[in-house]
Amino acid sequence: MPTPSRSLALTTALLLALSTSAQTLPSPSSTPSAQPAPKGLKVRAGYSVNVAIENLDNARFMEFDDKGTLYVSRPNNGDVLTFRDTNNDGVYEPLGTFATGLNQVQGLCFSEGWMWMAQSTAVLKARDTDGDGKADETITILKDLPGGNGHWWRSLLVTKDGLYTSVGDSGNITDEANSERQKIWRFALDGQRKTLFASGIRNTEKLRFRPGTTEVWGVDHGSDNFGGPLGEKQGNQPVTDRNPPCEFNRYEQDKFYGHPFITGNRVPRYEFMKRPDILDLAGRTVPPEWCFGAHWAPNGFCFVDPTLNDAKKQFPADHNGDAFVAFHGSWNRSDRAGYCIARVLFDDGHPYGLLKIVDGLPDPKGDAVRPVDCVMAPDGSVLFSADQPGRVYRLKWVGVQAGVGVEKK
Repeated sequence: MPTPSRSLALTTALLLALSTSAQTLPSPSSTPSAQPAPKGLKVRAGYSVNVAIENLDNARFMEFDDKGTLYVSRPNNGDVLTFRDTNNDGVYEPLGTFATGLNQVQGLCFSEGWMWMAQSTAVLKARDTDGDGKADETITILKDLPGGNGHWWRSLLVTKDGLYTSVGDSGNITDEANSERQKIWRFALDGQRKTLFASGIRNTEKLRFRPGTTEVWGVDHGSDNFGGPLGEKQGNQPVTDRNPPCEFNRYEQDKFYGHPFITGNRVPRYEFMKRPDILDLAGRTVPPEWCFGAHWAPNGFCFVDPTLNDAKKQFPADHNGDAFVAFHGSWNRSDRAGYCIARVLFDDGHPYGLLKIVDGLPDPKGDAVRPVDCVMAPDGSVLFSADQPGRVYRLKWVGVQAGVGVEKK
């Protein structure tokens, strides 16, 4: 008969597995769309994908300004590049190097004429006043922030009256409750009036308002090696392969989101089960609005803005308010998972379902396309970046008729 501690461990693993809303999904239908998918991708019927920017090494996060210029950050290259679709064909031509010499540049957010940029340990804003795609004025707002190692990717959301930013765990499940990491901080636009917004976050790389609201949303990575305390080894990790889930969270003032002690739907990590306050921590934890598959690694996302979509009609009206999420894919599962663009369906402000739209791993033994971020373009389509193989793709709806994609009229 199992010992009481062993029974608790097995029960917890089962509960965590049951808490995950999306673990394994079939690939998008192989029904042909209006045009063939780019190499290495499988696209759900009704949608089409074309290459918007080719040969863009380390393409990570993206943002548009109010003139239709696309900005792409490249952390390993230390720069932000600009592009523009000059002839409205869905392909973006190089415009310039907006900024360079930026160590670990990551998050981008456009506000009030300025492109804000988050380095791992700093936040800057810059602007291009003559339209050549290059910044001619740059101001440092925050410097000497924590980061630079571990999960160093810094998120950034800039509003009319403040900015939100965070940096992740310096390891895997490090207790950094007394540090500035694993938390979202809010500042005034001049970098003053620092206040704690939310805590218990592992690696949220992008923050955005849900359209028409001031709700702060982000996708967070689940922790690794969940089953390690049970004696799992590489090649035999049945618990870690499916646990814990990655998360889609709505972040609220003064709320706690569990990390590193609690995962998914209020399930403790084995390493922290003997803490005398573990039930209190579980009770304080805000569960995810939606649980993704384990180790899918969601990095970036965008909401389908109803105002823009109603004007441009690139997607059916039932897409309004939904989110497209970019999953970078797993590194520590026995079977690779993630590597996709998924549509998260919303109703009354809450997620209720998920559809895989673009599969970047159509051949499980082949090379993977690893999506990083999604952004809605001025024409209403959705661009998504992939640092492997180094491209930006354009996703749009083309409609389906008798199982075959057709251009909508």
